[in-house]
Amino acid sequence: MKILFYANGNSENHGCEAITRSSLQMLCKKNDHIVITTQKMEAEYKYGTSKLGSYMAYPYMRQVSIPGKVVNKLTGILLKKSFFSGKYRYDRLIKQLDNIDVGISIGGDNYCYSDQDWLIRHNRIIRARGIKTVLWGCSLSEEVLEAKAIQDDMRGFSLIMARESITYAALMKHGITRNTKLYPDPAFTLRSIQLELSEGFIENETIGINMSPLVQMLEHGRGVIYNNYHKLVQYILEHTAYQVALIPHVVWKSSNDLEPLKRLYREFSATGRVVLVGDHNCMELKGYISRCRMFIGARTHATIAAYSTCVPTLVLGYSVKSRGIAKDIFGTYENYVLPVQALRREDDLIKAFIWLSEHEDEIRKHLEQCMPAYISQAWGAVDEIRELVGE
Repeated sequence: MKILFYANGNSENHGCEAITRSSLQMLCKKNDHIVITTQKMEAEYKYGTSKLGSYMAYPYMRQVSIPGKVVNKLTGILLKKSFFSGKYRYDRLIKQLDNIDVGISIGGDNYCYSDQDWLIRHNRIIRARGIKTVLWGCSLSEEVLEAKAIQDDMRGFSLIMARESITYAALMKHGITRNTKLYPDPAFTLRSIQLELSEGFIENETIGINMSPLVQMLEHGRGVIYNNYHKLVQYILEHTAYQVALIPHVVWKSSNDLEPLKRLYREFSATGRVVLVGDHNCMELKGYISRCRMFIGARTHATIAAYSTCVPTLVLGYSVKSRGIAKDIFGTYENYVLPVQALRREDDLIKAFIWLSEHEDEIRKHLEQCMPAYISQAWGAVDEIRELVGE
């Protein structure tokens, strides 16, 4: 089988890396040929993912020159066709499509954001070659699905794998029922690598904390997110005996978790009880997260690393994906997901952490009981893909 993984970011987002690694582990047999798009080839070399398949450096939003834009305008008026936004912009992708059996769109979050036009365009190009397309481990909101262009795009997929039940219900509601399935995010199956812990990181006695610039952009009130994190670390140090580990999960230049985490570290490093974990690949980061007593995270796949290793977790969520995943695991997302947009007071995160710590034992017990079956369910998606391509 020849598989194209497309709509991928790059491995500086360790969520993208986790989806890629786990999907390859789940789907690919020895003789399968894998083509994987990436926006930054250097990242794949750095984190070792370049060895997993045939990577293709591919900027999805390829810029068109000024003369090209003029031609686009004229051909759009005269021929109702945009020449450069079709053949020229996507030439690298088109060259890879020969003999592809299935194209798998692996950016599970992509439809959560404001610009979906590039996704629709890529899907059309691949489908025009007669290639079956799969939307893999996805989340979509009701609001996004209101758009007719998105509904039409969804109906073009040969298979849709919703990773949580809120998205699945929204797809059903809008009539996207043909070949729509519900399976957990593939990253739940990711294996972990446990490196030696640095001084100050005490296994099972350390609270893991992940913070992201993305949630800061969505805050109501300037500085309220950072101030909540600052107050939380202060509370942990003053009212518990736990250590604190600050753990990044995305290190894109445009959205680097290390920036706010380093600021937190500078403010508390003198206590000797706060550790800053450096950048690692997603399996190594999962190894750190798995040895935390509890985890508070903003990045979805950092929290998936915690859930899947039975670490009681509080999510700072901003979209349907965090609510849906928590609901499927616990039966509700109340108390398990703190909506970023709802933070108003500087002690909101402390209150949510207190609830988590008061229910720590029952949450851990629940995860230990449910997670083996939940992870096993994720593997069921493999049979759907094999059946689709006739294997």
